[in-house]
Amino acid sequence: MLSIKNGSLIYDLKKDTKTYALKNINLTLEEQKFYGILGPSGSGKSSLLYALSSLKKLTKGDVSYKKEQLSKLGDEKLASIRKTDFGFIFQKHFLISYLTILENVLVPVNSTSKYYKNRAKELLSELGLEHQMNKKPYQLSGGQCQRVAIARALINEPNVIFADEITASLDHKSAENAMKVLQKYRNGATLIVVTHDPSILKGADEIIHIWDGEIKDIEMTLQASKHFSERGQHQS
Repeated sequence: MLSIKNGSLIYDLKKDTKTYALKNINLTLEEQKFYGILGPSGSGKSSLLYALSSLKKLTKGDVSYKKEQLSKLGDEKLASIRKTDFGFIFQKHFLISYLTILENVLVPVNSTSKYYKNRAKELLSELGLEHQMNKKPYQLSGGQCQRVAIARALINEPNVIFADEITASLDHKSAENAMKVLQKYRNGATLIVVTHDPSILKGADEIIHIWDGEIKDIEMTLQASKHFSERGQHQS
C-alpha cells in the first residue's frame, strides 16, 4: 500500500558538503500492519516517517501510496490524501490553545455532527480524558495533551497512522495505554511508529532498524511469524 523506492533525502549544509538524512531506502509497507521504526537520535527515523507521509520531499527516489507516486500529485491532491487517509501524531502535540479538548479532536473532520462528537468522546474516554473534554490545552499536562493529539489523529478513521516519538512525554503506564488504543485500530489501518524505545513496540509485525539514514535490518517479530503460521494452516 505504501512504498519508498531508492529514496534519499540530502541536506546541503555547505557548498561542497552533503549530509544524507536518508540514503537509498527501499521499503514496502502492507495494509493493516504495525511497523516500528527504531533507531537512536539523529538516525533518520523521523525523516523516513516524514518522507513516507509526503511531509518531506525526497531528493532522489519515489514514494507511492496505493500505486500513485506522491511526487507527481499536485498540492491539492496531496492535502486531500493527508486529510482523509492519513493520521498524524507528532512528538509535540500542536493543539490549538483557544479550543477545548473536544474541539481540538474534531479539527481534522471540521464537523460537530453527533456521530463525530460521540466518536471524539469515545476516543478521549479510552485515553483516560473523559473528565477533561471541556478544558483548554493549557489546563492539561504535557502528557494529557499528547493523548488528545492521539485522539485527534484517529477521529477520521485513517488508513495510515504516522506516529513520531509519541510516548516521549508520557509515563510508562500512559504510554502502554496509548499504544493499546492505537493497536485497537490496526485492523483498519496501517500503524507506523517511530521510537528509540523498543519497549513500546510490543505487538509490532515488523521492526525497521535505521542507522545513519540507512535501513540496517528489518526484524520480523513473533507477532508476524504467528500471523504467517496461522495463515499457512488456514490455506492448507
